[in-house]
Amino acid sequence: MPLLISADELARRLDDERLGRAGTRTVVLDVRWTLADPDGAPAFRAGHIPGAVFVDLDRQLADHAVDGLGRHPLPSEAAFTRAMRSWGIHDGDTVVVTDDAGNQSSARAWWLLRHAGVEDVRLLDGALAAWTGAGHPLETGDAEPEPGTATAHYGTMPVIDADGAAAFPDHGVLLDARAAERYRGEVEPVDPRAGHIPGARSAPSAGNLDAAGRFLPAEALRARFAAHGAVPGTPVAAYCGSGVTAAHEVAALALAGIDAALYPGSWSQWSNQPGRPVATGPDPTAG
Repeated sequence: MPLLISADELARRLDDERLGRAGTRTVVLDVRWTLADPDGAPAFRAGHIPGAVFVDLDRQLADHAVDGLGRHPLPSEAAFTRAMRSWGIHDGDTVVVTDDAGNQSSARAWWLLRHAGVEDVRLLDGALAAWTGAGHPLETGDAEPEPGTATAHYGTMPVIDADGAAAFPDHGVLLDARAAERYRGEVEPVDPRAGHIPGARSAPSAGNLDAAGRFLPAEALRARFAAHGAVPGTPVAAYCGSGVTAAHEVAALALAGIDAALYPGSWSQWSNQPGRPVATGPDPTAG
């Protein structure tokens, strides 16, 4: 299945569905969230793609009742099933996810939906800016879709835990998707310790995008990841602060033809475990 969809293609699909010409339902999910402004609901109400449904990343794409697994532990299958149904998703639907930050947050929904067994999940390339930039309209207010019937069955996407992340650089490439200054340990705005997992390589997820917020071409992504030793056939995994932008890294790696695992606990779990070693500086080989 394609991983990306353009704004014009999405608009055509929605028009066809509105006019009764569509063969497959398209559900649009809007995942507005940033570390600095986690409540994206007001921005969604102020303007979103017509028919889109708001997704609350903190409440629906994470389970904060789980202790010790980082700031955004994965929701249970049962909880994610309830979320998918609340968004109006049925088996066989095409789901398009977007946000207002180059898919840096909506990639979490893309990853979870794929992990849950939804086959056709696409990221709106360029996100909301591409939609408005192409002249397509927005609507305001809340959205209340008819309940769906889809059921989550986890297992499609590879996952590693903290022990797996610790051992990963010994046999593969572990990518850190956070900003480079956080990787180097120069700043740490959220978590208790600064630095990175020893052996991890810095590949900030923002580098997957061009100036317009669209994913780089596949060839450019392949070259970017190859510079870190991540090539097709090599085991690759990604982490970030709490498993959100690392999903964006996994998506970019997929566009480059590289299958990658996600470490959902990421730095927020690792840095809270006193026995885990921490490396600083730009050199991934430094202890």
